[in-house]
Amino acid sequence: MAQQPQQQQIQITIPDNLKGGVYCNNMMITHSKEEFIMDFLMMAPGGGALVSRVIMSPGHMKRTLAALQTNIKNYEDSFGKIEEATEPGTGKGRMGFHP
Repeated sequence: MAQQPQQQQIQITIPDNLKGGVYCNNMMITHSKEEFIMDFLMMAPGGGALVSRVIMSPGHMKRTLAALQTNIKNYEDSFGKIEEATEPGTGKGRMGFHP
């Protein structure tokens, strides 16, 4: 009989300043051969702010993309189709100055 690998539990501590999370409504992605850089932004009329920056290897980015795709499918199976948000600056509620 094959032996099952023993699962290890890892204790993760969340610093107080991260427990509430941050809200973002925009994102920019840049990359080089060695890494992907994801900048999460909070955009509002009159400006915006970088709220988080995540840097990861291409291999980990691909695993992250697969995990996101799986979770979106699971969400839609439970709650229905997610409608894609419109680009900021298009239609009603455009950001910035518009005459």
